[in-house]
Amino acid sequence: MKRIFTILLLAAATSVHAQDEPFRKRTYIKVNPTTIINELDLYLEQDLSETLSLELGVSGIYTDYPDYVFFKRINIGKENPGISTEQFVEGRGFGFRAGLKWYLVRRNTAIRMAGTYFEPVLLFKKVFYANEKVTLNGATFENSGDKNVYGLQLLLGRQMTRGRFILDPYLGVGVRSKVYTATTHHLEGMSVIAKHDEAIKYLPSIHLGIKVGLHL
Repeated sequence: MKRIFTILLLAAATSVHAQDEPFRKRTYIKVNPTTIINELDLYLEQDLSETLSLELGVSGIYTDYPDYVFFKRINIGKENPGISTEQFVEGRGFGFRAGLKWYLVRRNTAIRMAGTYFEPVLLFKKVFYANEKVTLNGATFENSGDKNVYGLQLLLGRQMTRGRFILDPYLGVGVRSKVYTATTHHLEGMSVIAKHDEAIKYLPSIHLGIKVGLHL
């Protein structure tokens, strides 16, 4: 009986030790396959404490055609400043985002970056539209344009781990402003006039997606 009692005490002590495992900061690298239609998003998440982590992201944009489709369907603010379909398709750019994850419910696991979280995110994107040549009065001119995007997102998600693998589904709402600028050339009488336009759109946004990755 004494031996059994000793074994039980040792088992209990081991269990308490496992549950009280000291906090270990972890780092994850993730991608977002739900945005692959027009950009590649990479994320790095770093634990700051047992309930907070910092998530930084970079984007490589290789086409802006989805925005052209949206622009055609919903007009809020000024009209398209003269950016053509081909320029939207050939748009190239980059983006940055930063979010602070607050884990409301943490899973009881040695890997602490798991569970339900709330995350406010700030983002910026810059898109450069390809120059488009036009011929007027026998001379060749180039129309150009670009876009800046500023956004705030409020996301709710649940990060799940399977060994080193991670799944991070999320949903949320936000607001963003899109600032389009364009220089186009037009024939007025016998003269070629360069016209500089700007269009600003303030839009709500809905977000639904999933990130996948590994811990380092």
